Amino acid sequence: MTGEDGDSEGVIRRDRFSGGPARGFMSSLAADERIFEADLAVDRAHVVMLAAQDIIESDVAADILAALDEVEAAGHDALSGGEDVHEAIEAAVIDIVGPDGGKMHTARSRNDEVATCIRYRLRDDVLDALDAALALRESLVETASEHTETVMPGYTHLQPAQPTTVAHFLLSYERAVARDCARLMCAYERLNQSPLGSAAFAGTPFDVNRELVSDLLGFDSVMENSMDASATRDFLAETLSALTTHAITLSGLAEDLVIFSNKGFVELSDDYSSTSSIMPQKKNPDTMELVRAVAGDAVGELTGLMTTLKGLPRAYNRDLQRAHKHAFRAVDDVSEAAAVAAGAVASATWPEDELAAAAGDGFSTATGVADLLAMAGLPFRTAHEVVAEAAARSSGTPDVATLDAVATDVLGESLFTHVTADAVEAALDPTESVASRDSVGGPAPAAVEATLSTARDDLSADAAAVADARDTLTAAADELDEEVSSYV
Repeated sequence: MTGEDGDSEGVIRRDRFSGGPARGFMSSLAADERIFEADLAVDRAHVVMLAAQDIIESDVAADILAALDEVEAAGHDALSGGEDVHEAIEAAVIDIVGPDGGKMHTARSRNDEVATCIRYRLRDDVLDALDAALALRESLVETASEHTETVMPGYTHLQPAQPTTVAHFLLSYERAVARDCARLMCAYERLNQSPLGSAAFAGTPFDVNRELVSDLLGFDSVMENSMDASATRDFLAETLSALTTHAITLSGLAEDLVIFSNKGFVELSDDYSSTSSIMPQKKNPDTMELVRAVAGDAVGELTGLMTTLKGLPRAYNRDLQRAHKHAFRAVDDVSEAAAVAAGAVASATWPEDELAAAAGDGFSTATGVADLLAMAGLPFRTAHEVVAEAAARSSGTPDVATLDAVATDVLGESLFTHVTADAVEAALDPTESVASRDSVGGPAPAAVEATLSTARDDLSADAAAVADARDTLTAAADELDEEVSSYV
C-alpha cells in the first residue's frame, strides 16, 4: 500500500507536508541528478548491511535491491517527484515493492544519507581534477625539458628584470601545480570518510555495522562523531578552497601566456586561439582568457559556500541543501580549465631567436654585473650604486667602457682593479648570466635539470597515488556488486 491518496510520497512526508506553494522552492530533485548514481550505491550498501545484521529480512532486501535496479534502469528523469533525489528514489522503491520498500530507510536519516552521497560523488570529481592537474604538470615538464637553454626575459612588476629560460619559467608553474595537487590530495583524504550510520545526528539504536557500509562504498574510514558526521560540510570548504587555489595558479599561467602572446614571445596553437569576427588578421589567446576567468568563478563559489556555512547551528539545517552545488560547479570548471591549459602549453611554440633578442632588454643583466663586483669583494650596495649610475648614463645596456668610467667616478679607481673586462662582458651577456645562476632552483641548465628530475619523480608518485585511490574505489564497487548479486 501507499498513502491514503495512493501516493508513495505521502508515506514518506505524510499528507500534511506533501503540498503547498513552497514545495517547489524546497525541492532539489532536478539539481540532484549529479548524485543519482551515488544515492543508488549508498542505498545498496545500506540495504546489504541491514540484511547482514538481520535488521531486515533477506527476501525484503532482495526485493529492495531489485527495485533499485529498476530505478537505475529508468534513470533520474523517470523519478516522479519529491523534495530531493533521496526521497524520490525511496518513493519509487515503495511504488515497486510496497510498504516493505520503506524498510530501506531503517537506521538512517536523510541527513547522513545526503552527506554520504555528496562525499561519494565528489571524491570521483576530485580525482578527475587531480588527473587534469597531473596532465598539466606533465605538459609543463615535457615542454620545459625541450627549453632548458632557451633564454628569455624575466619580469617583475611587468618590467624587464633578469634573463631566465623558458624551462625555468614553466617549471615555476609546475611546482605551484604540484602544491595544488598536494592540497587536493589532502582534501581527498578527509573527504573520503563515511558519515552513514550517524542518522539524523544522534546515532541509532539499531545494531548497524558502519564499517561494513564504509568498506562497500570505498571509504577509508567512518566518521567518529555522529553529530559532526551529519552536520559538517567542512570537506566542501576544504575541497573548494584547494580548487580555488589551483584556479588562481591557472589564472597566473594564463595571464603570462596572454602577455607573452602579445609580445611575440610565444605562439599558441590555432586549436587554443581564435580570430576576430571582423578583423581577420587577428589571432587571439581566447582560451587563456577564459582560463583566467575561471579563477573569478571559483572565488565566487568559495565565497558563496563559506557565507552559507557561516554561523549555522548544529546539527542539520536546510541551508546545507544549497551548499554542495558550489563545489560541484567549481570542480567542473577548474578541471576543464586545467585540461585546456595543459593542451595550450603542450602545443605552444616558443620562438628562440625573438626570446634571446629580448632577454637583455632594459639592462636585465644589471644584477649580474653587481653580483660580479660583490663576488670580487666590493660591498653589494657599493656595486649596486656603480651599476645603477651606469644604467642612468646609458639608453640601454651600458658597455664595459661606461661601467669602467662610472667605477672610476664612484670608487676612485678602475673597474678592472677588481674584475677583468672579459668577466664583465660575460656578466652582460644574457646567456652567460643565466648559466652563472646555478644555485639550487636557479635557471642555469644544470640547476633546471635537477628541478626537472625532482618534478618527474613527484609527478610519478602523485600519479601512482591517484591511480591507487581509483583502484580502491573500483574494488569497492566490485565488492558491492557481488554482495548485491548474492541477493538479486
